[in-house]
Amino acid sequence: MADLDAGERRLRASVDRGDWRPVRGAERRIARYRSLAYVHLKKEARINIRLSKDDLAGLRRRAMDEGLPYQTLISSLLHKYISGRLVERERIAER
Repeated sequence: MADLDAGERRLRASVDRGDWRPVRGAERRIARYRSLAYVHLKKEARINIRLSKDDLAGLRRRAMDEGLPYQTLISSLLHKYISGRLVERERIAER
């Protein structure tokens, strides 16, 4: 622990004491971020697409809510659709 600064030593001591607990849903989150990273990092082609201003604004808002760049969100959505993992669900609020 000689290579650690004071903050790192405090963090290490708290881990050693057992102050930390596993996060619920961590495996699901890790899988999600792994998928996003895969889609984001594996870019082999570029496309251009025309969208309405409203659709683009909506995509940007949703991406911001997810904490992602909007182009990454679009790429992820397309990847999920193509791989069959994007499934439509009923909107309860619209009933």
